[in-house]
Amino acid sequence: MPGDSTTSAPRDYQLMPTRLQERLDNGTTRCHLCLWRCKLGHGQRGFCQAHVNRHGTLYNLSYGILSSIEVGPIEDKPVRHFRPGTRVMSVGSYGCNFRCGGCHNLEISWGVTALDELARGQSRAAYAPPDELVAAALRQGVEGIAFTYSEPAVWLEYVLDVSRAARAAGLYTVYVSNSFVTDEALELMAPWVDVLCSDIKSLRDDFYREICPVATVDQVLGSIRKARALGIHVETRTNVIPGRNDRPEELRDIARWIHAHLGADSPWHITRFFPAYKLSHLPPTPEPLLWQARDAALAAGLQNVYVYADKGCDCARDNRPVEAYLAQDAARVHQVKKCSAGCCGEDGILLKKYERGG
Repeated sequence: MPGDSTTSAPRDYQLMPTRLQERLDNGTTRCHLCLWRCKLGHGQRGFCQAHVNRHGTLYNLSYGILSSIEVGPIEDKPVRHFRPGTRVMSVGSYGCNFRCGGCHNLEISWGVTALDELARGQSRAAYAPPDELVAAALRQGVEGIAFTYSEPAVWLEYVLDVSRAARAAGLYTVYVSNSFVTDEALELMAPWVDVLCSDIKSLRDDFYREICPVATVDQVLGSIRKARALGIHVETRTNVIPGRNDRPEELRDIARWIHAHLGADSPWHITRFFPAYKLSHLPPTPEPLLWQARDAALAAGLQNVYVYADKGCDCARDNRPVEAYLAQDAARVHQVKKCSAGCCGEDGILLKKYERGG
């Protein structure tokens, strides 16, 4: 499978070859970045909407495209047992391989409008090559870069190139993920990405199938185990949603799984749900439930359990414009990103290929 060769980063925006792809005999190409493993024909985009097939070759639409930048403590990711007390520059793009009903980063994470504009050559989203993003982090005086807000698996080409440049500059990198990612992608990441902060959303397949029709619990847990086996520092998080994944038995069993497969000292972050999007009708998680989950985890043998009653996600807040961090004037940052091919048509392949009912 081609894909582990590196390509020099362009100074200006262009589509970049997808790092993990497989040409099939019937003229389609399969993407091996995440566990959807989308099989795409010419002009089609995968479920994440960030990768497009052009005449048999997959390209990443969002390479170097930035939706948000924010500076803060590593503990906000949440990560507490890797370089505590240091600051990271959090960056996000567009696109996700899940469709969580309670998403707080909807326009960024799903990114459908932004990615459609990129596919049509009409986008004015900010672009920064890897070395420029690293230079921005150094100017901010941070010790690391965190890939978050959107799912980094669908942005892997850029994540890898930034992580290499960051390592050379003495910065660490944090990958905040749902862990619906392939072993092949993890193997590419392992030499360069320092930390995985991964969700364990539930231990029930029906929960995962609501947000990703092809996902299973075993796939997600398998990716987390794989990351740890590859030497990546792993911390896990569970956002406790009333009526969805808040049964004490399930939360206890998540703690037991972490103890058995990641170790007694592996950190578990328990976060509070706040209403959003399709789950706006639900109440915030009752705080006593979070502390009960912590007590059960400690009783199960976990040593490092943290409760966050004041926040539920690593969200992109209102902050400084992206161009404020980059050594470019705003006009250049937001110049039109033009794709030279017309294979996507007016809309590209829309999500209805995979989803029925919005």
